[in-house]
Amino acid sequence: MASRGTTVKVSRDTLRELELLRDEMNLKSIDDALAILLKERRRKALSQLFGIDKGRITPFMHSERGEDR
Repeated sequence: MASRGTTVKVSRDTLRELELLRDEMNLKSIDDALAILLKERRRKALSQLFGIDKGRITPFMHSERGEDR
């Protein structure tokens, strides 16, 4: 299924930056540049959350299994 295009209004400065990014990364389109930026943002957000409980979680003890409930 081919994706349909749409129009997004951005400032000329933002457009120039997106075009520079596209050219620097040797991408085919600004859409590809935006997709990479979005993936990077998601990756950073996940890496900040991953291990958020580190140092607060104690090792699992056999007595905590709850088989006797």
